[in-house]
Amino acid sequence: MRPRDTRGDGPARRMRAEGLIPGVLYGRSAPHAIAVEERELRRALHGPGGMHTILDVHLGDQATAHPSVLKDFQQHPVSGRILHIDLQEVRLDQPITVAVSVHLLGESPGAKEGGILSQQIREVNVEALPMEVPEHLELDISSLAMGDSLRLSDIPPIEGVTYLDDPDTVLVTVSAPRALEVEEVVAEGEEGEGAPEGEAAPEAEAESESSEE
Repeated sequence: MRPRDTRGDGPARRMRAEGLIPGVLYGRSAPHAIAVEERELRRALHGPGGMHTILDVHLGDQATAHPSVLKDFQQHPVSGRILHIDLQEVRLDQPITVAVSVHLLGESPGAKEGGILSQQIREVNVEALPMEVPEHLELDISSLAMGDSLRLSDIPPIEGVTYLDDPDTVLVTVSAPRALEVEEVVAEGEEGEGAPEGEAAPEAEAESESSEE
């Protein structure tokens, strides 16, 4: 990573054309405008640590690395290309708070029976040392029957990781499908529709009166 020019949008566009991603490193001092190779960043974030990978940031010719995590990023709405990143410098001996995604494992018997599986919460806030933050959390739904739900407390504990959200937070449910009542409506004037039994149609009454005259 290297410092970047922050004067207007022109330098950022030129960097993206050269395969670089502009960004900002936030740390214990003033923020630093940086640029990182797109391929290098993608390779790091697709590794074992995923989006929580520790990135060693070197500013310019500095020999000292700044351990950092991905704080935020912007993507192109169509191509999905990363347009900008925000990095947060961390200390490896101090815990950090991050949001970790929840992955569902197995198949729900209730969903197989026609129930509607709904994942209410997709991320959980955790606290852990930077090197111990899990890539994701796993929740087994293979025993989730119709009408049941699973909560944060159903996720197995991980050594060194603290779940910060309410243990009773509902993460996933299986509900029975709602029956849709349909009422048949007959349009006025449809074929086969006539006057009530025992009554003559208005046209027939008019013809009868005319003939009598």
